[in-house]
This record gives sequence, structure tokens and C-alpha cells, in this order.
Amino acid sequence: MSQNSARLLVSLFGVSGSGRILVPINFRLSPAEVQYIVEHSGADVVMLDEPFAHLADRLQGCRVFILGGDDDELWGEAGQPALWEGDETATATINYTSGTTARPKGVELTHRSLWLNASIFGWQLGVNDDDVYLHTLATFHCNGWGMPYSVTGMGGRHIVLRDIDGHEILRRVRDHGVTLLCAAPAVMHLVLDALSSWEGPVPGRDAVRVVVAGAPPPSRTVERIRDELGWEFIQIYGMTETSPLLTMSRMRREWSDAPAQEQASRLSRAGSPALGVTVRVDDEGEVQARTNHALARYWQDPEETARAHVDGWFRTGDGGTWEDGTLTVLDRKKDVIVSGGENVSSIEVEDALMSHRAVREVAVIGVPDDKWGEAVTALVVLSDPSVTPAELIAHCRTRLAGYKCPKRVELRDGLERTATGKLQKFKLREPYWAGKDRLVN
Repeated sequence: MSQNSARLLVSLFGVSGSGRILVPINFRLSPAEVQYIVEHSGADVVMLDEPFAHLADRLQGCRVFILGGDDDELWGEAGQPALWEGDETATATINYTSGTTARPKGVELTHRSLWLNASIFGWQLGVNDDDVYLHTLATFHCNGWGMPYSVTGMGGRHIVLRDIDGHEILRRVRDHGVTLLCAAPAVMHLVLDALSSWEGPVPGRDAVRVVVAGAPPPSRTVERIRDELGWEFIQIYGMTETSPLLTMSRMRREWSDAPAQEQASRLSRAGSPALGVTVRVDDEGEVQARTNHALARYWQDPEETARAHVDGWFRTGDGGTWEDGTLTVLDRKKDVIVSGGENVSSIEVEDALMSHRAVREVAVIGVPDDKWGEAVTALVVLSDPSVTPAELIAHCRTRLAGYKCPKRVELRDGLERTATGKLQKFKLREPYWAGKDRLVN
């Protein structure tokens, strides 16, 4: 359990390469959540970065070492590691899902799935030995999406960033000649916000490619990354269970004559299947995938494992559409709002609200309503406090059908997110659905 660090990066190779199983833990979790993962995974040894030393007394049934404090004990008489012959079907890591469900599930990823994901991802991104990769993505999340393996495999250089800060990202891009990074949309907003007080030329213009995932970004965000930063925008879609790469959306030559806004709109889609991946949308609108780098199983959870697979297809739980070889993710299926008998995509409403100059963050949820069944409700964080909810609703009416516009806008100081930038909508909904037997109305 560590923030991004050289030790954590090395552990991806050292622990797995010796035939042991690595369980990277989200360092933002509460002590009870950490304890649950340690106990559920059956970990024998826990290594804690120094800022998390206080957790040592909470963890039972395992040996705990504090990195930086117990180094002599840990490494002093370690000797040479035993050689491991290797088995590509063996479990390499157990990655606990990031909290869009109430209880995290342990995703078993094999050496084969990690290798295939890293190889295909690196191939399609064109990773090479000239690349300088900045770790803005938390390494614990799906093993940094596999980029540590891809970059190391091709002889690229790693710049490890411990704490996320917009100015620091820009500084490291400038000072180290960064060419590649991966980030959630929320991280890219921090970088864009930092531009207002950045002195000197924007670093990395026409040299950096940024891979965004974790939530479909608004087309406005795509435009700003391309125009204000001058960085190439690439979006991928996937999840921990698929190692994670399923689709990629990247600028195509045949779009070059299209207006910039149209290009951004196309790039905000999930994209086309990665090499070796097949995607379909079933009759109920659920996105399903068939790939060689999907999870082996959920750790100690045969019921969820069986539920996640149907006839060799992995059920993503996301709703989407498939057109002309391109996937568009509309929503988590459970995030579709049924208002007045019409389906409303929360992502579509969020995109409309984000196009307003004063909106910094937004989450759209459905709340019980006697008239509409579920009322479209927007929880909004503003950069300009003078803007009113009525103005935001009026803005939506210029972009969306009336039934899609929020019936209600609530102003918030911030929105709770997972470590990967995903909105924890089940937590945002809880106060509105308290006492309800069902979470649909």
C-alpha cells in the first residue's frame, strides 16, 4: 500500500516475477476497507509506505513491514530469491475494484492477461524507447493500466509522481521531456486549471499524448486538451476486469477535414475495439466483450464470476450503442434515469452542463419523484458562485430535449470520487433513496 513510488513500480515485477501474487491497495481507502481487502485476499505479508504506518495495528494475521522504517529487517538478510519457472496461467495480481459497488471485488489477473494487455496497449500507442512516461495515474489501479509493463518492456523512461498537482505535472513535462501519460478526466482538469497561472510556454505542445479513461470526458474537455495544451488526446475504455483495455479512440486521418468540435465529439466516444478484442451490445443495451486478457475469476466469489460471464462474453454492466465499428458508452446501466417513461443518459446531461463556462464538476443522478418516477437531478460544483441553478437549467434547454434537462440543480462544494476519478454515484444517491426497497421508482 503506497502512493506512486519506485518501490511500488518495482513490486509489479519483483513480486509477480518470483511467482507470488501482488495485491496493490488503494491508499485512499479507510482503515476498515484496507482491513477487509487484506483479510479477503488472505495476504501473508503487507508492506506499508510510511504515511500509512498507523494501519499496522489494525491488520491481523499477516506480517506487516513499514517501507523506509523496516528496510533492514526486510532486505538485510534476504539472500537470493528462489527462481520461478513461470506459468502464464498463474494469478499475477489481485486488483480490488475501485468502489462503484458497495463491496470491492478481487479481480484475478494472470501473467498472460497482463502481458497481452501491455503488449496490445503499447503497440497501439506506439510506445518506444524514446518515450518518457509520467505516472499521473495511481499505480494501484489495474497496475497502472499496464503502462509500467509496456514502457519498461520497450526501454522507455519512468518519471514517478507521488502527489497529483496540476502545476507539478506541467513542470515535470517541461523538465523531463515527458511524451506520454495516463489520467482520469479529473486530473486533466487540474492541469487545465493550472494553465491560468503557469508562466512561460505550455510544455509538451505537439509532443505529449495523454490517455484518458475512468469516465467519458465531455467533448469540451477534449477540445481544451487539444487546443490549450496542444497534447494529443486518446481515450480508452475498459475496466479492471479486462486488464483494462477494450477500446481506443484516437484521431484518424479521415477526420482531419472535420471541424474541431466534431473531431472532439468523435474522440469523446469509447472508440473501436483494440486488437484481439470483440465488442457487442446485447438486446438490453449492455456492452459485452470477448478478449484474451479478461479476468480469470473474482477471488473467492464464484457467484459473481458466473454472473460476469455469459457464453464466453464478459458483461461490463455498462450501457452503450454500437455504430459503424465504434462504441459509445451511454451509462452504467444502473445510472440510466427513467423519467416520465423516457430513458435519460446521465452522461449526456453532464456533458451539456459541463459546456457551461461556470461548471467545474457535475454528477447527474435520478431521485424519486411522485410525478416523473425519477427526477433528473444535477449536483454541481461551480467556478463562478454568481451563477444560479435556474441559469444552468436554461443552459441545458439550449442543448437537450426538455425531458432530459435537470428538474433540479443542487450546488455543492465538491463531489466524492474514487481514486481513479470515477464519481461514486451510489453514495451520492443514498440520501435520496433512504428507506426505499428498490433503487428504481
